[in-house]
Amino acid sequence: MSAPGYKHTRTAAYFTNLTMSAAFSMPPLLFVTFREMYGISYTLLGTLVVVNFCTQLIIDLIFSFFPQYFNVKKCVRCMPLITAAGLIVYALIPTLLPELAYLGLVTGTVIFSVAAGLCEVLMTPVIAAIPEGDPEKSIAVLHSLYGYGVVMVVVISTLFLRIFGNHNWMVLVLCWSVLPAIGSVLLHLVPMPDVETGHGGSAPGSSVKKHAGLALCFGCIFLGSAAENVMTNWVSGYIESALGISKVIGDILGMAAFAVILAMTRTVYAKYGKNIENTLLVSMAGAVVCYAVVAFTSNAVISVAFCALTGLCTSMLWPGTLILMEEKIPGPGVAAYALMAAGGDLGASIAPQLMGIIVDTVAVSDWAAELGATLALTGEQIGMKTGMLLTTVFPILGIFLLLYIKRYFRKHKAQA
Repeated sequence: MSAPGYKHTRTAAYFTNLTMSAAFSMPPLLFVTFREMYGISYTLLGTLVVVNFCTQLIIDLIFSFFPQYFNVKKCVRCMPLITAAGLIVYALIPTLLPELAYLGLVTGTVIFSVAAGLCEVLMTPVIAAIPEGDPEKSIAVLHSLYGYGVVMVVVISTLFLRIFGNHNWMVLVLCWSVLPAIGSVLLHLVPMPDVETGHGGSAPGSSVKKHAGLALCFGCIFLGSAAENVMTNWVSGYIESALGISKVIGDILGMAAFAVILAMTRTVYAKYGKNIENTLLVSMAGAVVCYAVVAFTSNAVISVAFCALTGLCTSMLWPGTLILMEEKIPGPGVAAYALMAAGGDLGASIAPQLMGIIVDTVAVSDWAAELGATLALTGEQIGMKTGMLLTTVFPILGIFLLLYIKRYFRKHKAQA
């Protein structure tokens, strides 16, 4: 039997990225359960998202400035085990010590978020460094598998909670912790390519242009991640609380459909995609439309449909920025990928937390009560819709930034 090759490395990386979706997508499914069982406010639930992405942000920044001090191969192989440990803590502390439930959720979140940060920083450059195949297409496939993983987690988790009850959520979390452990075993069995840890070589005269280009990409991934992650983290709670749709139907038609469309769009781009600048621009514009429709429509069917369609519009905003960076800034290295991950995590930290604050603030306001009485909606429902509407600021800013990015890179290409 022949030894595993780089083909198996790519497969192991794909599987690991698939399993990492549990740490990203399962907590939002449990937000309403945590609120009911432990009395945790929407603001504190939003803070869990902030803890998640701020932890990832710290990891991103560490790798941005000090990548040379880390053994990339060992970090990649140990990363899934850290995920499993975090999920176990996330489940056990609230179960064994209900009075410390929120502390347990925060602790578990910090642990598996460390692994999530490592995954964002290291998995893409590892895939890009594999000497076989097309790196751009491999990156798109890698990120598409996250979407398929979300579908798997949402459908199985929703059915599990429906059959066995929300009070058994911790059993579900413990079951999901097994998959990343398997991913770690697979990564230990395959060869790892050498990965450039710096920013890559460049002529001194191009340094300023390169840093400016990275700064623009940083802004783009920040706004794109914000646009994507508000819906990713709040679609389940929004459909259940704002639209009054049952959790099972809402999760499957909302969050799962969002993830399916997101994953399929990335898969299609991996096979047929081109002109990433225009793809990103159209995606930002589409996100504005989707959030606006969700905020203003009173029709539950249309609202759920556009929640799901947001997956189409935001699917390429994160991986597409990485592809843009690869195209415009050759040989970026782990440090540049870490910087992009930092931008994405910053957007994913700020936007969902802002949504939680808006919901809690608007829900108890006098004008929400008055408007709700007119529209036959509760203050909480008005808060949810207001949050969705204000989220449009991120893709709107993204449109203007991308227009500048197109002009910037076209100008400097002409000067090269």
